[in-house]
Amino acid sequence: MINKVILIGNLGRDPEVRSTAGGTAVAKFSLATSRKWTNRDGQKQDQTEWHNIVCFGRQAEVAGQYLTKGKQIYVEGRLETGTWEDKETGKKMYKTDVICENFQMLGSRSGGGGGGGYSSPDSSSGPEPEDDDIPF
Repeated sequence: MINKVILIGNLGRDPEVRSTAGGTAVAKFSLATSRKWTNRDGQKQDQTEWHNIVCFGRQAEVAGQYLTKGKQIYVEGRLETGTWEDKETGKKMYKTDVICENFQMLGSRSGGGGGGGYSSPDSSSGPEPEDDDIPF
């Protein structure tokens, strides 16, 4: 089975970084992706999707330090859906997050995009980089 998501989009807000009770950093932010096409009548169409991104550990710390609203990034991760019951209506609610395993800032350095990347330590890209190794 494969649960893999690859997105390129723009941050809808600055990451919100908090810590778990155990001290693990968690960063959450929204990412907008868009697609454009021309319909049968020749009219241009545009559709934007919003994705909830969640980063953990050192990756969350890096996201909180370097990512800001509007920056374009590449994200790799997996989908995870949580459920709960609405307190007022009793209706079952769903929320799907992209659990980020790797991200990379895109764009030029002068434009604030950076161009650096970060993979979580459990990803297949190798050991966690030291602060001096992060190229942005």
